[in-house]
Amino acid sequence: MQRRTFVGAGSAALAALAAGPAFAQKITGDVRFLCGFAPGGTADLLSRILAEAVGPEVGQKVIVDTKTGASGFIANETIANAPPDGRTIGLAAMAALCVAPVMPGQKLPINVDTDLTPIANVAGVYNMLVVGKHMQYRTVPEIIDFAKKNPGKLTYASAGNGTSQHLAGELFKKMAGVNILHVPYRGGAPAIQDMIAGNCDMMFGNMPEFLGQIGGGGLIPVAFGSPRPSPLFPNLPLISKFLPGFEVVNWFGVFGSKGLPADLTDLWNKALRAAVAKPEVQKRFVDSGMDTVIGSPAEFKTTIMADRKKWAEVIKEAGMRAD
Repeated sequence: MQRRTFVGAGSAALAALAAGPAFAQKITGDVRFLCGFAPGGTADLLSRILAEAVGPEVGQKVIVDTKTGASGFIANETIANAPPDGRTIGLAAMAALCVAPVMPGQKLPINVDTDLTPIANVAGVYNMLVVGKHMQYRTVPEIIDFAKKNPGKLTYASAGNGTSQHLAGELFKKMAGVNILHVPYRGGAPAIQDMIAGNCDMMFGNMPEFLGQIGGGGLIPVAFGSPRPSPLFPNLPLISKFLPGFEVVNWFGVFGSKGLPADLTDLWNKALRAAVAKPEVQKRFVDSGMDTVIGSPAEFKTTIMADRKKWAEVIKEAGMRAD
């Protein structure tokens, strides 16, 4: 499927780009790379990997500028309002582009369709379903079977209403035809801790959030919600094996400011494609629980609109509202 192309480290197309593109247009001066998420998380790590790898491609120093708050929108607003000279770009998450605009009650400081310029979708984080070690149901068929026979008995945790974990849980309920109780927490860490304590049964989320507890035995991996399994868990099944069409990808993309010219947009797109093609970058992606998602700016726009439509339907059916 063209709009969602997961690319392995051996891709010939990426390898060709890694040789280093020649750009007619140039970036002059240091570049700010905005990240709206806290240090130490997946987005922060991805921002630093990209900044380090893409700098040589444009011949400039790329500096990560962290501006947390408002679910990433403080950084997004900074990108939007920067001069359209290509020297301010940044990372934005799927939730900001595809969930927030269609979430009832959500007020946004910018229009994400007109105030940001999509450059490239760069990484997808593997989505994983895990259960607490107290759970005796450890496969997707077992969970669905128990949930159908015992409506409302199972619980699933999330980092809060309207988060990617919440959306994945509601999509699962919709496609499986089951009633599982949603338990929202104020952040992913307390949700995971309550699962380990046996107070909540299951959770969908980004694989990197679970790796430490899986290794320690506190959480049990069940299946991947992403289109393919991570190389770290090659034998873990896909949820789509049991629920055809189930797919959750919490992707991150790079954006430029409002009115960024097409030649600068293309320059950054080619530079990012060359950056993520590097074997050392591919390895860091895999080790961090991420996969390469890459394409043209036009393909990125198609992904945004398709995912927005998908999640708008889930939000409406579940009756979600912003807190």
